[in-house]
Amino acid sequence: MSDIDYNAFFEQKVSELKDEGRYRVFMTMERIVGKFPHAVWHTENGEEKDVTIWCSNDYLGMGHHPKVIKAVQDAAAHSGAGAGGTRNISGTTIYHTQVEESLKDLHNKEAALVFSSGYVANEGALSTLAKLLPGCIVFSDSLNHASMIHGIKSSRCAKYVYQHNDLEHLEKLLSEAPKDAPKVIAFESVYSMDGDIAPIEEICDIADKYNAMTYLDEVHAVGIYGPRGGGVAEERGLMDRIDIIEGTFGKAYGLMGGFITGKASVIDAIRSYASGFIFTTSLPPAVLAGALASIEHLKTSRLERERQKRNVAYMKELFEKAELPYMKGDSHIVPLVVGDAKCCKQVTDILINQFGLYVQPINYPTVPKGTERLRLTATAAHSIEDIERLTNVLEDMWRNTHMFAYASAA
Repeated sequence: MSDIDYNAFFEQKVSELKDEGRYRVFMTMERIVGKFPHAVWHTENGEEKDVTIWCSNDYLGMGHHPKVIKAVQDAAAHSGAGAGGTRNISGTTIYHTQVEESLKDLHNKEAALVFSSGYVANEGALSTLAKLLPGCIVFSDSLNHASMIHGIKSSRCAKYVYQHNDLEHLEKLLSEAPKDAPKVIAFESVYSMDGDIAPIEEICDIADKYNAMTYLDEVHAVGIYGPRGGGVAEERGLMDRIDIIEGTFGKAYGLMGGFITGKASVIDAIRSYASGFIFTTSLPPAVLAGALASIEHLKTSRLERERQKRNVAYMKELFEKAELPYMKGDSHIVPLVVGDAKCCKQVTDILINQFGLYVQPINYPTVPKGTERLRLTATAAHSIEDIERLTNVLEDMWRNTHMFAYASAA
């Protein structure tokens, strides 16, 4: 009989995370309509403190947009709160079909399919795609999201990981693969932890050369990039060269859920075989109605994108002047390198406790050890004054304390 003390074992595993400074602490936030990015922090001792959020993925503030809120309210009042089941068992509503039609139009594709989250969309689509193609080989960027890695592993197909955004390495791997094997290149447009953007056109050129399918994760780009919010591929005129575009409603669109778009035959095959889609309760009417309102609004409105672009540029300008150690990518995401897990947690604790500035530490395994960072996002809702205050506080910590010591030494 086993003499394992299960409780002690798991307590020890959690204790190890705490000792390394990697234990994740959830901050309880109360977002209030009309005040975003400002919110109320409910502390563990019962206090309520006003804070400014600097790590939100609601990049354009659409989670608080009047059109979106009204659509959510109207759908709940009209169709109720729940979905009623999986898509196959009474869970496909008129809201699903409307959103999927809108997504087809957004990406100029034949078909679209909505999932319960972006994670489930990646896992379901990639695992199914590679399973269905006999002898498939997937070529995956080394910084791809955990959901993409999960999907590729679940397929049990052959996988090669190419160095991040390294075209020479990607082509070398493809050139060494069997010519007659089905191939899929899986990559992201905006990499959310480094803030850089993939060379999409060049990857498409390589894919054409080796007859590989392209699978592009645009979760941090849809709504933000392109004249209608179609993503980086739309902005660069490359949507027609991407076989499958994956995205989310959980970031710039301000709600939750994921989706894929592509050729009707491919999307239908994934719909018919993906377990994560088939056996998951579908999104409720209110969420889908809100997503539809957000997608359609951002197809025509440039106001939110222009404000965000202005704010991101201003933040980077001030960080540059302050000589803060941020990663200089081309996207809207601004990672500020600290370089040590305990120090990173200490920095974020000081920011929220002393200055009311809320940002979560990003530690291993999300990023490699020694590259721990703050992942800062200036949204369309931040003011110029918000950005200046954040920069002033960070600059003071950088110059006058021992914070960021690891980043400085690096």
